[in-house]
Amino acid sequence: MEPFGVRLRQALDERGQLCVGVDPHERLLRAWGLDDTVAGLHRFTETVIEALADRVAVVKPQSAFFERFGARGIAVLESAIRQFRAAGALVLLDVKRGDIGSTVAGYAQAYLDPSSPLYVDAITATPYLGFGSLLPMIEMAEAYGGGVFVVTLTSNPEGAAVQRAVGPDGRTVAQLILDEIAQVNAGVKPIGSIGAVVGATVDPTGYDLDRVNGPLLAPGLGAQGGTPERLRAVFGRNLSALLPAYSRELLGHGPSVAGLRAAAARALDACRSALGADS
Repeated sequence: MEPFGVRLRQALDERGQLCVGVDPHERLLRAWGLDDTVAGLHRFTETVIEALADRVAVVKPQSAFFERFGARGIAVLESAIRQFRAAGALVLLDVKRGDIGSTVAGYAQAYLDPSSPLYVDAITATPYLGFGSLLPMIEMAEAYGGGVFVVTLTSNPEGAAVQRAVGPDGRTVAQLILDEIAQVNAGVKPIGSIGAVVGATVDPTGYDLDRVNGPLLAPGLGAQGGTPERLRAVFGRNLSALLPAYSRELLGHGPSVAGLRAAAARALDACRSALGADS
């Protein structure tokens, strides 16, 4: 399979720079008139697939909201992954896994090995056991054309204590992670397959995000307070590999398929307008 960076570039060019989070938490299911059960989860997921799978570049299911139903919820997730990918959407599974040794290798096998029933195009990962601890995951991604988005800068108040802490060499933890990602992606064209997660609601970072040479996932647009107009302030000039992500605000227009499609189209238009020529 072609590298994830190549496939992502093609998807963004064909479908536009938009990622839709699939977050079936209890309040959203209730708002759709569904029970907070596996049956409600299944109905919700099938509706999102019908509405968006053939028109959105990337979908980002939040694994926790499926895992909470146990094996039956995971079965719904497995089916959704297959259907999204069959319709041409790239699946970025939001699992934020991170560990060491054989454990992180096991996570890699679960999500990035094509023989797994949970095989996806890319996953999110946390690097706070050391960026090097993610190497088995990165190696698996590179072997099978997958991607890894490494959590770097988040907007939750607790995150700053770790992410903006300064190490002995004068770099913040976030800068160290960005530098490590840039090293993995160095020289790769059109973009590398290892990305960074930087919240759309963070203050302007002052970091040179262009050097990452990989995709930048920007969660937090919409209900969490992020706006397309702030993307340039946070992410700088080179926005061609930026992946703005909407979730609750967009999904709130369900359960109408037409409502979800219209909301996705409006979000994409807003991002295109804000990103301008660089998009």
